[in-house]
Amino acid sequence: MRLYVVETGRFALDGGAMFGVVPWTLWSKLIPPDERNRIPMAMRALLIESGDRLVLVDVGVGHKYTPKFADLYAIDHSQHTLEGELARLGFSVEDVTDVILTHLHFDHAGGSTRRLADGRVVPTFPKARYYVQRSHWEWAHRPNPRERASFFPENYDPLSESGQLVLVEGPQELLPGVHLRVVHGHTEGQQLVQVRYKNRWLLYGADLFPTSAHLPLPYVMAYDVRPLVTLEERQHFLPWLVEEEVIVFYEHDAQVECSTVQRTAEGRYERGLTFRLSEI
Repeated sequence: MRLYVVETGRFALDGGAMFGVVPWTLWSKLIPPDERNRIPMAMRALLIESGDRLVLVDVGVGHKYTPKFADLYAIDHSQHTLEGELARLGFSVEDVTDVILTHLHFDHAGGSTRRLADGRVVPTFPKARYYVQRSHWEWAHRPNPRERASFFPENYDPLSESGQLVLVEGPQELLPGVHLRVVHGHTEGQQLVQVRYKNRWLLYGADLFPTSAHLPLPYVMAYDVRPLVTLEERQHFLPWLVEEEVIVFYEHDAQVECSTVQRTAEGRYERGLTFRLSEI
């Protein structure tokens, strides 16, 4: 097995929403906001090469957005694109055999499809199976008012229409050494990806641990539909992350790709050693 970082681009979200009840005076020291109170964020995918399988975990925002949408979220593809990063690594969209979507919010699933010159929207990866939790698929098709702005059917309905969608149910070992863990605080049926790599566990934190600044227990996003459930899920994961020296892969941290987690003498969870995935 080999793992690769795929930087799909950058964007920004409101810092207050990203840190919930945490005061501005605290979170702004961790990730300084811009003049519109937005914090810079990565859209970092994970590529897993294992045998004859090439598995991509999340796909970024894609390229179907309008100028207004791009301005609102400060979408920036000037340095990185999904397709460009795959090419840099020696791969193409044709080579990807599997796509695991942690959930269907636009910044995680937008790159699943692309718009052709004639206006049709088709899967970006023509030979891949796309995996989504069944409960989340159903949830995304009945969006609640809090999440409605994060779901765009054009990002995922073409996957079903093409026959490439695979709905999975619950935690499982999807492929040898690649496990799905399911959480429900941020959104119903978000699936985290846990990989056994070089005799260690790596956890793709998705939106349970979007950045390394979100490791302390109370640092829960206001975007979460069930914040108290998120808190419980963090309480479940964090001791394991510390005890097993798990490598946490951050999808949205603009500065830190990976880190371990440590617990201070006061009982606070925080970032431990930081490193790039290539250094593991």
